[in-house]
Amino acid sequence: MVKDRALSLFPLSESTTPPGAPGREKRKEVSLENSVLIPRQVFFTKGVGKHHNRLQSFELALRRAGIEKCNLVRVSSILPPHCKITPRNRGLDQLAAGQITFVVLAEASTDEPSRLVGAGVGLAQPAEGHQYGYISEHHGYGMREKRLADLVEDMAATMLATTLGIEFNPEEAYDERKEIYRMSGKIVQTRACVQTAEGDKTGLWTTVVSAAVFLP
Repeated sequence: MVKDRALSLFPLSESTTPPGAPGREKRKEVSLENSVLIPRQVFFTKGVGKHHNRLQSFELALRRAGIEKCNLVRVSSILPPHCKITPRNRGLDQLAAGQITFVVLAEASTDEPSRLVGAGVGLAQPAEGHQYGYISEHHGYGMREKRLADLVEDMAATMLATTLGIEFNPEEAYDERKEIYRMSGKIVQTRACVQTAEGDKTGLWTTVVSAAVFLP
């Protein structure tokens, strides 16, 4: 069940209210926490859709992912400090129809029979709660699920490692660098959410999506 939340994305400045007008002093007390939008939760989801029209195949992929009823706004790659990872089903239960929902979204489409498409997002979460993490996204063709998962996970972990000052050799294989990241004690976990599919044999549009979905 979704609880009603009052959130001002664009607080009125003092100049918009004449001196002495009702509510002027109240606006001065608006805290920074209520004037900026910082997600407190994130969950991961994915889906695949097929249709004669590309746009409708995208819609069907969003339905499989469970986020088709939201107004999706794509954002970039930062996992906010203290942002908790929520199970998919619990996250979906908190969405409401028409809700403006911020996502890191990867998508890919093809109408070529048997062509392999993939979309994935990766996460790297720091051990220290006050530190921000990274979410990466990638889409492409001809990449199997394991390879794509390793790629997006590697991208997120490497971005976080450079931020945290972890020394590593970028030429080494990800499995070797992953062990270095783990041994540093600065990265608590990495993960990937990946969707792959082969193009429909009859030539229908095939679309795959993978998303990190932010919640307030």
